[in-house]
Amino acid sequence: MVSVLLTGHSGFVGQNFIKYFSTYFRIHRQSKNLEIIIDTNVVAHFAGLSHDTRGVFSAADFNKVNFELTKNIFNAFVLSEAKVFLFISSVKAVLDSVNGELTEIHKQNPQTEFGKSKLKAEQCILSNDIPEGKRVYILRPCMIHGLGNKGNLNLLYELVSKGIPWPLGAFKNQRSFCSIDNLMFIFKELIEREDIPSGVYNVADDIPLSTNEVISILAESQNRKPRIWNISKRLIEFSAKIGNVLKLPINEERLHKLTDSYVVSNRKLMSAIGKPLPVSSRDGLLKTFQSFQ
Repeated sequence: MVSVLLTGHSGFVGQNFIKYFSTYFRIHRQSKNLEIIIDTNVVAHFAGLSHDTRGVFSAADFNKVNFELTKNIFNAFVLSEAKVFLFISSVKAVLDSVNGELTEIHKQNPQTEFGKSKLKAEQCILSNDIPEGKRVYILRPCMIHGLGNKGNLNLLYELVSKGIPWPLGAFKNQRSFCSIDNLMFIFKELIEREDIPSGVYNVADDIPLSTNEVISILAESQNRKPRIWNISKRLIEFSAKIGNVLKLPINEERLHKLTDSYVVSNRKLMSAIGKPLPVSSRDGLLKTFQSFQ
């Protein structure tokens, strides 16, 4: 049985990894001594600080967890007998906004402390020669969703559940999402197969969706008709500025996340795996929304 050392076991991805693979892999949760990796085939490094919409964490906090911790764990992996290293980075280690489609060859220029710390971690890993017989995967997922998700999808779900119309219908966008089911499928392929080359890979479902389409899927999950209003963009943007000051649910950062386009290409990863993802973009979101009930 494959043995996996898992960091970040209490996070969303870590919890799902244990749920999916606890009877399939032998999973060791992160020990306090990060410099020792004993009797394991795979190091799955998922621990990290996420986006900080409330301004709680400092640059030093992000650097300590997302960079320093990753450096220590990767160095321990290099010296260990483990063969596979999985690191969860983020598309935000590349760009906070993208025109067109984000690929692995885009020049990296993150603006947030979160993105900068993930970039430093990536650079640290890539600056090392990979020892013969080992495989190293840096995965850049877009927004991951699934059972237990607590991100912006929950905000949308609350609006639809209460019958509140979606007021941002005038914003036309396309965004990529990543179903937790697809992410687990990818983990399994990377762990078990030796023919997938080491490297940096974007992770996303196949088809991007507009926020208006997401609202429609949400309504379908509750057997409702979607209620979408096309309120003036200028009025909405002004309200978001007020939200910055009054700490309202809708502020400029959240408005940006909900309405901006961010399309992520998964072609490199899908070409390397050579198999289709098990869950479509639409079905993955529908399953997530149904799980909220």
